[in-house]
Amino acid sequence: MAPERLQKILAQAGYGSRRACEEIVKHGRVHVNDKPAKLGDKADAAKDRITVDFKPIRAAEEYTYVIIHKPRGVVSSLDAQGDRPTVRELIPMIPGRLYPVGRLDMDSEGLVLMTNDGTVTNWLTHPRFGHEKEYEVHVAGYPDSKHLATWRRGVVLEDGFRTGPAKVQFMHKGASGTWLRITMREGQKHQIRRIGDLLGLPVKRIIRRRLGPLKLGGLEINHWRYLTNREIEMIKKPRQPVKRQRSGGRRR
Repeated sequence: MAPERLQKILAQAGYGSRRACEEIVKHGRVHVNDKPAKLGDKADAAKDRITVDFKPIRAAEEYTYVIIHKPRGVVSSLDAQGDRPTVRELIPMIPGRLYPVGRLDMDSEGLVLMTNDGTVTNWLTHPRFGHEKEYEVHVAGYPDSKHLATWRRGVVLEDGFRTGPAKVQFMHKGASGTWLRITMREGQKHQIRRIGDLLGLPVKRIIRRRLGPLKLGGLEINHWRYLTNREIEMIKKPRQPVKRQRSGGRRR
């Protein structure tokens, strides 16, 4: 195993977030092979003796990766909101600490990844890695080419946030509206619903079909499965930060 930064090793061993582990190192609580460690030091957890407060660190957790097809009405959080169930309650038979990856509001459904791997969580959610998220979206009304072009180009929301470019594809029409396939790299709160409202296309239903390389496939609502070895390899494969096409900040 190649040497890694101490804060990463400590985070994987369950001592908190990387930022919290940086503070542990800064305060002189960490020793490597009986020598005081400083921020920026690296170690090999398989070979070096690493201690916190002079006690050997715990072994890193065995990682778990589970995909859930979240239904509507379930909170994508570990914190209860009234009597509404949380995604963690959908898999009570799986032990350990598992956290949802990425935002998916209570009224939306689809793919949610649950894991205890903080590195993968950061890799899949941090904007600098530019992972795509793909949704099937049912809107009220029948958008024309102008609506779709505006959505693809990006809009300025009511709070001044300018959304980035998105892929917006027509799927099919129905008696009560239109289904669109929307692929984007951003994840602002209620972004799809807010854009729909702005364009006069209220969103009736959202289903997340893909998160980065992970696909929902034929997994039924309220069901779950473990990731395959191939999927785990894909989400652990090193990825370089992507160059942002443009800044998505607030309008000046």
